[in-house]
Amino acid sequence: MSDTPQLLIGGTESGLFSMDASMANRHGLIAGATGTGKTVTLQTMAENFSRLGVPVFLADVKGDLSGLAAVGKPHPKIDARVSQLGITGFQPRSVPTVFWDLYGVKGHNIRTTVSDMGPLLLSSLLELNDTQSGILYSCFKIADDEGLLLLDFKDLRAMLLWMSDHANELKGEYGNISSASIGAIQRSLLILEEQGAENFFNEPAVVLDDLIKVDFSGNGVVNVLDVSKLIHQSPKLYACFLIWLLAELFENLPEVGDADRPKFVLFFDEAHLLFDGSSNVLVNKIEQVVRLIRSKGVGVYFVSQSPMDIPDDILGQLGMKIQHALRAFTPKDKKVVKAAAASFRQNPDIDAESLITELGVGEALVSVLDAEGKPTPVEHVYIKPPESRIGPLTDQERSDYLARSPYKGRYDAVVDRESAYEMLKHKAEKQAVAERESGLRKSVPVSKRSSRESPVEAMVKSAARSIGSQVGRQIIRGVLGSLFGKR
Repeated sequence: MSDTPQLLIGGTESGLFSMDASMANRHGLIAGATGTGKTVTLQTMAENFSRLGVPVFLADVKGDLSGLAAVGKPHPKIDARVSQLGITGFQPRSVPTVFWDLYGVKGHNIRTTVSDMGPLLLSSLLELNDTQSGILYSCFKIADDEGLLLLDFKDLRAMLLWMSDHANELKGEYGNISSASIGAIQRSLLILEEQGAENFFNEPAVVLDDLIKVDFSGNGVVNVLDVSKLIHQSPKLYACFLIWLLAELFENLPEVGDADRPKFVLFFDEAHLLFDGSSNVLVNKIEQVVRLIRSKGVGVYFVSQSPMDIPDDILGQLGMKIQHALRAFTPKDKKVVKAAAASFRQNPDIDAESLITELGVGEALVSVLDAEGKPTPVEHVYIKPPESRIGPLTDQERSDYLARSPYKGRYDAVVDRESAYEMLKHKAEKQAVAERESGLRKSVPVSKRSSRESPVEAMVKSAARSIGSQVGRQIIRGVLGSLFGKR
């Protein structure tokens, strides 16, 4: 047994089965058909990390994981499994939990700004073509050059409208700006607004340190993001948020080197939504972040029905694999079963391909990395039951929990500070006044003005730059920017 902390996953016929916590930043996969126990396994793993003092972030698709905040209830099946495995010290108890919600209903508001999301993720979220994506990149570049902050949707819309109005002047430096393409982007923004995205792109933006906390007892805080509504109403926003969070962690956390446990762990349920319909460029960047983020002490665990939902390049980065039962009703299903079995290091005592279809609820084929980083042979594991409640909190329990939260009031109210929308509106108003007072419209023909900068436009640029070139430099060009070498 290793001297480093162990994560107890369950037990086999020959004894308890654990994973070396120092290998937990090598990522993992929890897979299996609906109703085979994936959610309970996820809950158990989150508890395990919390007990070791590792903060956790997880997406709650069905609302069941809110039970982490409540003490578990006795149940004959739980007692039988604990007795079967010979687990000592098992006791019903909760873990410190903070609830989040992009809509601010079932948890604290979690937000980011348009600038922090960046043009790459926004292009994917808006499902833009190459031409439209190019214009969006130009929008961010112009905002940078002019010292204009892009914080929320109205900032982005105002910037796009200004670009349309000044397309001829901008063409030489930023390329052709088509009104039709800008119109298409604006329509996509309206669709996202209807799906509730406007509330997410706002301030105050979530502070990463608030997601990486340990309580006074040394337990890692488990952050539960309710996505029960989001995943059905706007799955693309859900995917982009998770990718943004990954990249934000990668860009901001320091290197930690080898440690006896991770600094932070994320569980991404319904992981196929991260990749379905995403461009090759975006998938490549996800793979790059997943590969590199382990040096920051971050472990990423994907939860999905089939391992085939995960691209091969990313699947190859996952050190731990927990495979619950799969069903093989069609030839395609049989291919998935065969591929899942082949992904394990073979154990001569186990026929993995046959066993995958025979596993009971709460049973899984499991392989982890040993202390030297090598995959262990696959084992038939009975998963340890969680000590917290299996099942969701009631609405009243959740409300009471939120009322006691240390973040109560911190993220509730939207802060609308001066940014691109307000600055462009203010300058437009000043321009109108200046034109009326000087009779500029009558004295200067349109044809002469089109080829050179007007005094008001010069003033706008001067004023924007006088805000401080430092402000412009502080505008983040998207959290994936460092991967492109643009930092």
